[in-house]
Amino acid sequence: MATDGFTTCLWFDGQAEEAAHFYVSVFKNSSFGEVARYPEGAMQPAGTVMTVEFTANGHKFLGLNGGPQFTFTEATSFMIFCENQEEIDYYWTKLTEGGEPGPCGWLKDRYGLSWQVVPDTLQAMVTDPDPAKAARVTAAFMAMGKFDIAALDRAYAGE
Repeated sequence: MATDGFTTCLWFDGQAEEAAHFYVSVFKNSSFGEVARYPEGAMQPAGTVMTVEFTANGHKFLGLNGGPQFTFTEATSFMIFCENQEEIDYYWTKLTEGGEPGPCGWLKDRYGLSWQVVPDTLQAMVTDPDPAKAARVTAAFMAMGKFDIAALDRAYAGE
């Protein structure tokens, strides 16, 4: 893995390689990289996966099998900006398999990692200079689980 830029390290309890394969299967522009294994005398059994490098949607990750000490929380999430409802439906379906849906476009995947699957137009809608438009869109999305772009567009238009 190149040392330029930055890489997100994700701490797993034995599922780093499985998770890497899962994320590579979900996202375009993804690849599976090198796997490092624990040596004799390490904190995990010798030969088990210590780290796995992967790229998901062009972003570099390192999956670390560090043990049960740390788990993911909603304090950190990855945002997926989607161009259309088809993309929202795809990511929502793939990432909630074995996971759980949440409110306002949030979900947890099967590994407990939080994601926000949002329309790429949402930020412009909620920051519109017309406060009535922004308020209608905000009220609409606050009542949603998975985002419905058509419903957000109707709220924005005042329909």
